[in-house]
Amino acid sequence: MTLSQVKPKTPARVIATPEQALQVARELAQVFRLESSQRDRQRQLPFKPLEALFASGLGAITVPAAFDGMAISTAVLAQITVMLSEADAAIGQIPQNHFYALEVLRVNGSEAQQKRFYQEVLTGVHLGNALAEFNSAAAHHRTTSVLPQGNGYLLQGQKFYATGALFADRIPTAARDAEGKEQLVFVPRQQENIKVIDDWSGFGQRTTGSGSVIFNAVRVDAEDIVPFQSAFERPTAVGPFGQILHAAIEQGIARAAFSEMLDFINTRARPWPDSGLARASDDPLTLDRIGQLAARLQAGDALLAEAGTAVDVAQRDPSAAHVAAASVLVASVRAWTTDIALDAANRLFELSGSRSALQEYNFDRHWRNARTHTLHDPVRWKYPIIGDYILNGTLPPRRGTL
Repeated sequence: MTLSQVKPKTPARVIATPEQALQVARELAQVFRLESSQRDRQRQLPFKPLEALFASGLGAITVPAAFDGMAISTAVLAQITVMLSEADAAIGQIPQNHFYALEVLRVNGSEAQQKRFYQEVLTGVHLGNALAEFNSAAAHHRTTSVLPQGNGYLLQGQKFYATGALFADRIPTAARDAEGKEQLVFVPRQQENIKVIDDWSGFGQRTTGSGSVIFNAVRVDAEDIVPFQSAFERPTAVGPFGQILHAAIEQGIARAAFSEMLDFINTRARPWPDSGLARASDDPLTLDRIGQLAARLQAGDALLAEAGTAVDVAQRDPSAAHVAAASVLVASVRAWTTDIALDAANRLFELSGSRSALQEYNFDRHWRNARTHTLHDPVRWKYPIIGDYILNGTLPPRRGTL
């Protein structure tokens, strides 16, 4: 039987060290930042930037050393995600699902599947996602099926919020098998019976391509199906790993708003009339607020580093205690970055003055991005779990949202 083989649009370079990965991310971020406002304003989908990102080798930095990868630490991966998200929040979000699928593969894939898919990713293959369903009774419910047919399987169903699927080479898709168990199907993107629809109309994160995917009797090889549900039936780092990247995206949005605010205050903002100040940047109230935001952003970086270390520990030794500790630390940093992203986006206008609200600056994109992304696994569900763990020692539930 010939298995599906997927090739990238552009072959990837090799990144050998964390320092090299950080440098590549910095260089890409500088380029992505230049037209990020224009892409948001005109809703220009980032096909070329994403092709450059995966051709750079960044898509392969979590591949384990046993499969010729560098297995970068979670803290450094989060740092890279912050950089990319500060430059362009949509581009920063899209690879999250790629790395999440690779973590499921690491935890649940067979050795043959790992060897095959990791090798594709090392060459530059981009993994999207098709997990959520718009019309299901709850966020974790799935009706998409993958059922036996002949010497293979048929995939049938419809997905929404499929961030990255529009740009991807494979689309890891959550589907239930004949026993009702959830699987992750690594579906090759370019097939007749797969329809990826650009119908995402969110007012923030406008260029993530988070629209619909329709699978109409798509033939699937058994070797393309990786167990998914069992990653949450035992302690694994899949949940906190995925969530820390969402926290990093929000930290990046907060830093983008903060940077724009500093630049605007120093170059364009005017002091209040009759204040006696020569410059808006001399206002003591402005200085106070900026100092507060700077401290909170620094704290966000520290929390990401601490939580990243906990995730690495849970990956190496996935005991119930280690996974619970990682989940709670990551939930805490998600709560922190939710608040700081929204606050920084608001303060951008408050401290920069009325001119900052002009459409020509497009500063509202930071608030729109923060408000949209922070709805992803909202923190109101995380605080009670954190409190129950701290007060009563109750281990958090094992799921992708923690």
